[in-house]
Amino acid sequence: MSTLLEVHDVRVHFGGVKAVDGVSMHLAEGGLFGLVGPNGSGKSTLLAALSRMTDLTSGSLRFAGHSYERETAQWVSRRGLGRTFQTVRLLPSLSVLENVMVGADARLYGPGIVSNWVMPWRTRQREKAGRRAAMSAVERLELVDLMDSAAGALSYGTQRRVEIARILAAAPKLVLFDEPTAGMSYEERDAIGKVMRQLQAEGITQVLVEHDMQMISDVCDHVFVMNFGVVIAEGDAETVVQDSAVQEAYLGRRGDGDATAGSH
Repeated sequence: MSTLLEVHDVRVHFGGVKAVDGVSMHLAEGGLFGLVGPNGSGKSTLLAALSRMTDLTSGSLRFAGHSYERETAQWVSRRGLGRTFQTVRLLPSLSVLENVMVGADARLYGPGIVSNWVMPWRTRQREKAGRRAAMSAVERLELVDLMDSAAGALSYGTQRRVEIARILAAAPKLVLFDEPTAGMSYEERDAIGKVMRQLQAEGITQVLVEHDMQMISDVCDHVFVMNFGVVIAEGDAETVVQDSAVQEAYLGRRGDGDATAGSH
């Protein structure tokens, strides 16, 4: 299986704070990867660097065969790397379908605003293509009955599904999920887990930042553990949980030496 994302010795320093300090990883195409660690370990900063929303201090990034550590977030998005954030970022007054179409528009229009104005027939073609892509994503996330509803009136878990649909409308190769199930009920978390497994079956590579180790164990093939800006362990979830460094840094220790594998 080919490597989709290569991260080599990436560092992101803010003055004296070494938020990410020499992270390297290789993500195989179609994999579902977990990224865990205590608060402040550098997980969200790493996602920001991978999506080019934060500049690297040093290191290199390669996505689908292209070096991109000096590219923009827009370049990354158009090449097929999407992400969610810790807080929901929808347009609350727009309908579900309109929010999802934003993702399709970002891919189809890109920077070509001048050509769209000069050749309006191209704009009409792209509008139709964008609506088809949005409708397909809405159907895949089982949101058809809600597609005319205002996004801001939906439950938190449903809003998260709308966000994922918006990313899918942009035809991603890789999706970075930053704590997508925070604040959700068990049923909502289970629904998101099923969506992620469905996306993996469709060949979409995913990275999940999550504190709920049960969620990580349920959906992820391979797990990276960060602490103080570095990767301290990696492997399958069961192996990682038993790692003594992980138990001390993230999961904590019990008197009998067993790991506390709950959500933190």
